[in-house]
Amino acid sequence: MLSYYKTINGHISPIPSCEPGCWINCVAPNDEEINNLIADFQIEPDFFRAAMDEEESSHIDKEDECTLIIIDIPVIEKTGKNITYSTTPVGMILTEKNVITVSTKENPIINEFTDDVVKGVQTNMKTRFVLHFMLRVASRYLQYLKQIDKISNFVERELRKSMKNSELIQLLDIEKSLVYFSSSLKANEITIEKVMRGRVVKLYDEDQDLVEDVLIEVKQAIEMSNIYLNILSGTMDAFASVISNNLNMVMKVLASLTLLISIPTVISGIYGMNVTGIPLTNFWFPVSLSLVCMGIAYFILRKKNMF
Repeated sequence: MLSYYKTINGHISPIPSCEPGCWINCVAPNDEEINNLIADFQIEPDFFRAAMDEEESSHIDKEDECTLIIIDIPVIEKTGKNITYSTTPVGMILTEKNVITVSTKENPIINEFTDDVVKGVQTNMKTRFVLHFMLRVASRYLQYLKQIDKISNFVERELRKSMKNSELIQLLDIEKSLVYFSSSLKANEITIEKVMRGRVVKLYDEDQDLVEDVLIEVKQAIEMSNIYLNILSGTMDAFASVISNNLNMVMKVLASLTLLISIPTVISGIYGMNVTGIPLTNFWFPVSLSLVCMGIAYFILRKKNMF
């Protein structure tokens, strides 16, 4: 689906057709729409293939008068009652007079631009538009990282009350989300640094502060994701040790009980043999002997912290 937007009187507004200085938003475009864009703007077909690839990492590519910038953006996925975070690429193609964004599905960051939430965006200023988009992406990473921290703290409190598989699986999902965020943010940082050099995308003097803000936000998000990942890894190791220790305690108690129960079994087996010469063959003696031996064994095991 193709949508056209242009800044009119300081606000991003939809327009019926493409014109110079507008922004073209492509969400899951079909082959016909892609072919029309390739023919109209002389775009390299590989640009669209890269932008539509879910596994594509962040990078910059330039061919003739067109530049492709791919940025990994964070997304939320709901699986039942659990919420997981992942990343997906969004391609921005800069032509001579237009900016084209390409994504496989709708995402909240692009919706912020289409709904005119982001202020000060000029669609005819391609570089500034790209920088504003990168800044919103970095801010969204920081927002989701704060949510992840709150979720992990809640799950940790629940685990302290009772060890359940559901909470442990949720912690694993959070750890996986942080790994995705960390790797995507590092790739975005490299891309932004290339943009900052001004060799691939032309930077103007008024864009310098904005690109520095973008880089600062991305570095902060990288540091936060690394901190949360280290904390979560330590928490997972600690809970794994607690679970292993609890299992050892259970096995130790079961082994001690087995030892105590085996004492009367051995004594009754001896007195149950069909042989002669066994002393004190009345009923109460083996019972009393079993109880005394069990008491002595319990005292020894208790001294060795087996109970």
